[in-house]
Amino acid sequence: MHDDQEGNGSGAFNGPWVWTAYRAYNELLREKLKKKFDAQEGPWMDKVADVLVQIVNARWEGGRQKEKEQEELFERLEKLLSE
Repeated sequence: MHDDQEGNGSGAFNGPWVWTAYRAYNELLREKLKKKFDAQEGPWMDKVADVLVQIVNARWEGGRQKEKEQEELFERLEKLLSE
């Protein structure tokens, strides 16, 4: 066994470069998945994000006087999530 191998019987080298490569591989896969999801679901997700921002703003700005507006926003959000 080489000095750079752990004595776990697997013979696998577990040095820092292996973990770095593994993380880079996972980051690349993550980015590719994000691009695919964005291409397929991006427009819908943009609509959902817009409604969520409007809900947060309505809560911060109005309190009870904006309850009706919030209800309408929640209805829009529910409709989007059911698509």
